[in-house]
Amino acid sequence: MRRIESGKVLSNHKLAKGMYRMDISLPEISSEVQGPGQFISLTVGEGWQMPLRRPMSIASIENDSISIIYKIFGKGTVWLKERTSGEVIEAIGPLGNKFSLDKINGKEIILVGGGVGVAPILYLHDQLSKDNQDHLLIVGAVTAAEQFLEHSPKTGIHLTTDDGSVGEKGTVMTMLEILADKVENPYIIACGPEPMLAAIYKFTTEKGIEGQFAVESYMACGTGLCQGCVIETTKNISKEHTYHQKYSLVCSDGPVYDINAIRI
Repeated sequence: MRRIESGKVLSNHKLAKGMYRMDISLPEISSEVQGPGQFISLTVGEGWQMPLRRPMSIASIENDSISIIYKIFGKGTVWLKERTSGEVIEAIGPLGNKFSLDKINGKEIILVGGGVGVAPILYLHDQLSKDNQDHLLIVGAVTAAEQFLEHSPKTGIHLTTDDGSVGEKGTVMTMLEILADKVENPYIIACGPEPMLAAIYKFTTEKGIEGQFAVESYMACGTGLCQGCVIETTKNISKEHTYHQKYSLVCSDGPVYDINAIRI
């Protein structure tokens, strides 16, 4: 059930260059969260200077609190960075759907995260680890200053950086191609910027690999009313199709999709 709730900021700190983590006490919303992939939408600013809420993927849930990981992009995220413990932020959620693990059927899971898209991937990584389910994790960034995990191939955590300053040099695709070739039956779950998802989409399509994407999208309302966060589906439909048959709303139908269900 979707709820609107005002929650206290418990902590708000820097993780890496331009990346921050905020923990918010949201007992009502957290009690309704179904799993990794879902998100909340936050009110930012005072008055009408920034009227649109900001969608934020859930990075973890602990007790009654929800954690988000955000990157400084503009006035809204700068406002978030300036919040201190005890301040109140209004949130709506949980929104969207979750990753569907019952579709995996014994395949070997490879998680891929880039940018702020790492948030739902880390949430899923933690869930799989607690359930003792084997998986591999790839997290990409431009440079070591933007990474906040430890490169640990022995435990299945692989970092990549464009400049090679930590982990494997190159994009996440460099490591993904290596790992997907090593495992017998890979299943890829990814979230990140569109160019990253487009590269993974091309790779999985060519190799016939199944998986799921959590799609990042600009959202005005987060509830499907504004029709602003559309993504094209792969449904075979006639020329007389309706708008809602050809396109899907990321905020309400997603953000998690089977890779072969959408066009990136």
